[in-house]
Amino acid sequence: MAAKPRQGAVKNPGAPPAGKGVAKSGSARRGELLEIAAGMFATRGYAETTVRDIADEAGILSGSLYHHFSSKEAMLDEILRDFLVNLLDRFTAIEKQAGEPREALEELVNASFDAIATAPHAVALYQNQVGPLSKQPGFEYVGESSRKIEAVWVRVLGAGQKSGAFRNDIDVKLAYRFIRDTVWSSVRWYRPRGKYKVDAVAKQYLRMLQGGLLAQQ
Repeated sequence: MAAKPRQGAVKNPGAPPAGKGVAKSGSARRGELLEIAAGMFATRGYAETTVRDIADEAGILSGSLYHHFSSKEAMLDEILRDFLVNLLDRFTAIEKQAGEPREALEELVNASFDAIATAPHAVALYQNQVGPLSKQPGFEYVGESSRKIEAVWVRVLGAGQKSGAFRNDIDVKLAYRFIRDTVWSSVRWYRPRGKYKVDAVAKQYLRMLQGGLLAQQ
């Protein structure tokens, strides 16, 4: 399920050099550093990216990075934790607030593609690191979050079967895995500034998911 966007390291060519221009708040600077780190982790690989690499990209000394984060691992933790908390909260809200199961499924798919468009590096990191990190002390929440996310989708699919909206001859857990892998792997090729808008991509996917490729006879 590994997926890497083909984007380069995150840069902001319009930003002033370090130490120049308008001073940034600590929280704004943290956010900027996390964005840079997420881009480098996703494109270079977490193990291959050093603290010095991140500091160089940010235009600061390595020691200055430690004023904001205790380690490279702490940066990865914050990136993934924030992403997973927000994603699970959004999926849970959709399950509770959506009307019919079909509507809920459509909203879950739309929310997933929206996450790919707005946080591609976090998505790629999650896809690449979920297996190894789930077994690493301090990152158990990654696996736990994955299981909770799966449970939301499986409940929605199961509710659709009970209501008659979805076919009964399909294993909902297998269906979720097919949907999960096809949706999230699109982070490798989707470009927010490219030809296709994210809502158009989601609509095309849902059309194929619900109707298949065969023309109606």
